[in-house]
Amino acid sequence: MAAPPKKPHLRERYDERQRTVLDACARVYAERGYHGASIDDLLAATGLTRGGLYHYIGSKPESLARILGDLMGPLLEQAAAVVSGPDAPSTAEGRLRALVGVWLRRVGERQAHVRVFQQERHALESGGAWDEIRADRDAFTSLLVGVLRDGAASGELTIADPSLTALAIQGMVNHAATWLDPAGRLTPDEVADGFCDLVLDGMRA
Repeated sequence: MAAPPKKPHLRERYDERQRTVLDACARVYAERGYHGASIDDLLAATGLTRGGLYHYIGSKPESLARILGDLMGPLLEQAAAVVSGPDAPSTAEGRLRALVGVWLRRVGERQAHVRVFQQERHALESGGAWDEIRADRDAFTSLLVGVLRDGAASGELTIADPSLTALAIQGMVNHAATWLDPAGRLTPDEVADGFCDLVLDGMRA
């Protein structure tokens, strides 16, 4: 992948175009699978020449790493802010609702990226590019488990196994990428509240 421009206005234009290209690649990978998608499929989806495509993605493996990284990095940053930032809710329930809320909004914004993460991450798991993505994923999971453990420790929530509960929540939210319609009957925030109601009703002290 060619080095991006250094001038601010050119870099901004480059970054915006690169995001558009990677979004198109994510949709192709979500529909066809990473290994099932050809370079010709990516060219058709982006409208670029082969040289133009490589200018923005570098290579097919690099595009996958960037898609997964662009999903997890911002999500972790948002999650950390609502869980431990200065405006974080004071209760475990409030933090859980805030966390699941930013998570579902991210799913709504990046459905193809989430589907690719679920279906195709194994294509990177043996390479060095996976290490940073895995670290972000593990940090996000730790935030979720921490909120649940805090609720259990304070007596606010009745949870026998916070780690298992976190896995159940992750399964619900990540699967939502296969059916969520951001313009549909329920908004991502309403879906998030529904998921939290379902989980919390069984764990209130």
